[in-house]
Amino acid sequence: MSVKIDSSWYEVLRPQFEAPYFAQLKEFLVAERSQHTCYPPGSKIFAAFDHTPFDRVRVVILGQDPYHEPGQAMGLCFSVPQGIKVPPSLVNIITEINSDLDTSVPATGGDLTGWADQGVLLLNATLTVRAHQAGSHQRRGWEQFTDAAIHALAERRNGIVFLLWGSYAIAKKSLIDSTKHHVLTAPHPSPLSAYRGFFGCRHFSRCNHLLAAQGLPPIDWTQIG
Repeated sequence: MSVKIDSSWYEVLRPQFEAPYFAQLKEFLVAERSQHTCYPPGSKIFAAFDHTPFDRVRVVILGQDPYHEPGQAMGLCFSVPQGIKVPPSLVNIITEINSDLDTSVPATGGDLTGWADQGVLLLNATLTVRAHQAGSHQRRGWEQFTDAAIHALAERRNGIVFLLWGSYAIAKKSLIDSTKHHVLTAPHPSPLSAYRGFFGCRHFSRCNHLLAAQGLPPIDWTQIG
C-alpha cells in the first residue's frame, strides 16, 4: 500500500505508521485487495489528510465508513465525486445548509473538496471498505489510526470546531478536550435520524460564529461541486 499523505500529517502520525498494528493492517489490506474490490482507490485512502494539512485544520467532521458502491468513495467523509448521485445523508446535509444559511445549493453535486481545501477535515473512522459490504474493514486497525489523528489535533491545536453527528461520532468526544475546542453534536443526517434533530441543528452557522469569535474566516459551506 503506497502511502500518499501530506507531510505535516505524516510527521504527526509517523508513530502509527511504524506501530505493529499498522503492519498488520497493511497485510490485511494487501490480502483484501488481492481478492476483492475495495474502496476508495489506494491513492485516495488518505485524501482527507492530503487536502487538509495538520496546521490548517479549523473544523473536523467525522464519518464512520467510506461509501461502498462503485465510484462513490473519494477519501473524504460524506463526499462523492462529481457526476455521482448524491447519497441521502448528503442530501440532508445540503438541505440543512440551505435552511441554516438561507442559501439555495442544489443537491445535484456532492463533491466536498471545496470544504476540505478550506480547512474542514472530512475524516472517516475507517478509511477503507470492501465493495458492497458496509463495515467490512472495521476493527482492523483503522480506528486506532484515526483516533490518533483526532487526539493529536485535540492535544496540539486550539479552537477547532468538531461537528459530531450520530452516536458513533459523538462517542469520539472522549478524545477531545472541550476546554480547548468546540464540540457540536447532533443526530446523524441519514434519513433514519435526520428528523430527530439534525434538521434545525444549525451547525453550519454556529460553526462560523465560533470561527469568527477567534478572528478566523468562515467556511463557505456552499462550495459543493
